[in-house]
Amino acid sequence: MQPATIKLFLTDGEPTGIRTAEISNWTGKAIAGPRSKLDEIRNREELTSPGVYFLTGIDPETDQPTLYVGEAESVSNRLRQHHQGSKEWSQLVAFICKDENLTKAHIRYLENELIQRAKYAKQSLLLNNANSGSSLPESDQAEMNVYLDKMLQLLPILGVDAFKTVNARSIKAAETDTTLHCDIKGLTAKGQLSDNGLIVFKGS
Repeated sequence: MQPATIKLFLTDGEPTGIRTAEISNWTGKAIAGPRSKLDEIRNREELTSPGVYFLTGIDPETDQPTLYVGEAESVSNRLRQHHQGSKEWSQLVAFICKDENLTKAHIRYLENELIQRAKYAKQSLLLNNANSGSSLPESDQAEMNVYLDKMLQLLPILGVDAFKTVNARSIKAAETDTTLHCDIKGLTAKGQLSDNGLIVFKGS
């Protein structure tokens, strides 16, 4: 990813409250916050626009992180429906475009790409039953892929780690110096610390 200057604004002064995030020279904008602040978030004018949103939480049965990826022509209205019909999520992040150039086809394309990446990363229990996807002209796809890269830069800062993947090659290269070993009662395990936590190697 390219170096980036990020502007993070705490609207109520609280680090766990409502936040907005922007990247210099990018038309996108993120709004994040807890479900307890949903009414305030939904009242933000920019969320009446088309956008992509993420709902995260913890599965009560498995303690596994959960993720729902959605798109809507009015993010605000769609969030109200989720609040009335779903209990699994506690945090939300929504992305809109400040110049209002996101169309229905654009947000469907982004939703599909994000769902596929979340499936590949396997960091969260994905709650989506299906995704619509959308065919875009080549130039629009290139534009949305740039938008997608910026989203993926901001998401971990806003508390969404569902798209991080483990680079097996980099782990193999660094294994000699940073590998952790554990030998207890005849059981042997090896692993390595990473940005995602402790990675336990296959065969442990």
